[in-house]
Amino acid sequence: MIEISYNPDVLTCLANLSNDEVFTPPTVVNDMLDLLPSELWSNPKITFLDPVSKSGVFLREITKRLDKGLEQIFPDKQERINHILKKQVFGIAITELTSLLSRRSVYCSKIANGQYSLCTEFNDEQGNLSFERMNHTWHNAKCKYCGASQEVYDREEMETYAYNFIHTDKPEKIFNMKFDVIVGNPPYQLNDGGGTGSSAKPIYNLFIEQAKKLNPRYLSMIIPARWYSGGKGLDEFRMDMLKDKRIRKLVDYADSRDCFPGVDIAGGICYFLWNRDNKGICKIETIRKNQIIKSERYLDEFETFVRDNIAINIIHKVKEKSKTYLDIVVSSRMPFGLVSSVRPEKIGDLDLITSAGNGKISSNKVTSGMDLIDKWKVMLSKASNDHGGQPDKEGKRRIFSRIEIMPPKMVCTESYLVIGSYESKLEAENMVNFLKTKFCRFLVSTVLLTQNITKGKFIFVPNLPMSESWDDEKLFVKFNLSEQEIAFIESMIRPMDLSQNSIDNEE
Repeated sequence: MIEISYNPDVLTCLANLSNDEVFTPPTVVNDMLDLLPSELWSNPKITFLDPVSKSGVFLREITKRLDKGLEQIFPDKQERINHILKKQVFGIAITELTSLLSRRSVYCSKIANGQYSLCTEFNDEQGNLSFERMNHTWHNAKCKYCGASQEVYDREEMETYAYNFIHTDKPEKIFNMKFDVIVGNPPYQLNDGGGTGSSAKPIYNLFIEQAKKLNPRYLSMIIPARWYSGGKGLDEFRMDMLKDKRIRKLVDYADSRDCFPGVDIAGGICYFLWNRDNKGICKIETIRKNQIIKSERYLDEFETFVRDNIAINIIHKVKEKSKTYLDIVVSSRMPFGLVSSVRPEKIGDLDLITSAGNGKISSNKVTSGMDLIDKWKVMLSKASNDHGGQPDKEGKRRIFSRIEIMPPKMVCTESYLVIGSYESKLEAENMVNFLKTKFCRFLVSTVLLTQNITKGKFIFVPNLPMSESWDDEKLFVKFNLSEQEIAFIESMIRPMDLSQNSIDNEE
C-alpha cells in the first residue's frame, strides 16, 4: 500500500493555499536548507530558530536532517530526538493556531509534553515552539513596531497580528539564548489603513532587520522580490540589502508561481543566504520556468537590483551612449494636481481624461503642470498592463497599457503620467512610438516589479531627441546590441499595436 498509494505531505497541500502569510512547500524549504554548510547537520551544538513559524515545516525538515546527521553521536533514537528538540530546534509561532500546527508538525503533538510527543523531556505544553499573544503599541493611530493601523487591528475579537518577534526591543530575551542559524518565511504585508495588495505596507523587512540584531552565523529567509526596486517604506531596506556583502547567495524567481504553485506574488519571490563571517561576491540564480541563469556579482552595481546578466550588459551599453534618461521628463504623481476620483464635467475650458471617461474641467481646478497645458503631451497609464508585474503564459510582458497623445488644452487625473511636452504633434507621435518599442519597455521592465509605474522606473531609458522617429531596429543598431541581447529582449517583451496613438483625429 505504501508503494502504490498516493499519500501527499499535508504541508505541501497546505502550502498551495494563497495568503499574505504564505506557507512554504517542503521542497522549497529543503532548497533553502541546502544553502547552509553540510557540516551543520552533524554538529550537536548548532542552534536553529524559525521566528515566524506557521506550519512548522522549516523546523521539521531541520529536525529530519539533524536526526540523520547525529546518528553516530547519539546512537539511541530517543536520546537523539530529545537532544535535537530540547537543545537545538526553536520556533516562534505567528498566531495561536499556527503554534498548534507547528507543534503538531515538529513534535507530532500539539502539546509538547503530551503523551504522544516525540520529545519526552519537555515540562510544558509549548516546548521550544512558543507563542505569546502580543498587543500593538499605538502611537498616532499606528503601531510603533510594525506600522499597523489602529482602526483596522485594534479589535479584541480579531487576531491582533502583533507578531511576537518584531514587537519587542529585545528579541534575544524571548528564549534568552543566541542562535547560530535563523530561517523562515515571514508575513509579507499588513493593512496600514492606506491600501491592500502591493500598496499595503510590507513588513517582511522588519523580520530580517530584527533577525540581524540577534547576530546569527547564518540567516536565510524567503520574501517577495519587490525590494529589488524599492516599494512602500522599503528604500532604506533595499539599500542596506544591496550593500550588504554578507549576502552570499540569492535565488530569484521572476514568477512566484514557479516557487509557490498557485500563489501570485507581484514581482516574484526570492530567498537568500546571509553569512555573518564571510563577506564577498554574491552567487545569484535567476529562475524562469525551467531555465536557471547563474551569475556572480555584487548586488549594488545599480541603485536597484537587476535580475539578468544580459540585461546588465544592455544597460551598460545604454549608459555608454546616454547622458540623460527619461525619468527627467516623466511627470510625478498627479501631473495636474487632479486626484483619480475627479470626474469630468459638462462644461469647462479644458478637456479632461479620467479612468472613468472623458469630458471637461475648468482650468481653475488645475493646481500643477500649468506649463504643460498648452503643449502637445504623451499620456501613459500609471497601471502596468501586467498583473502584478508577472509575465504571461509565454513568459513575456507588455509593461505599458494605455499610451496616447494629448493635444493642447487637455489634462488628466493622477491615473496617468505625462511623458514630456512638445511643440508639435509629430514629436509627441515619435515619443509614443518610442515608448511602444520593445527596447524601451524592456529597460523599464528591469526595475518594474509591481503594477504601479512611476517616473523612477525610467532610470535606464535613454532620453533621446524626439525630432526623429525611433523603432526597435534603429535602437538596436544605435546601442550596438548583439544578436543574443536582441533575442533576449524579444523573448521577454510582447509587441504593441502602433496604429492608434492619438485620443482624437485632429491635427
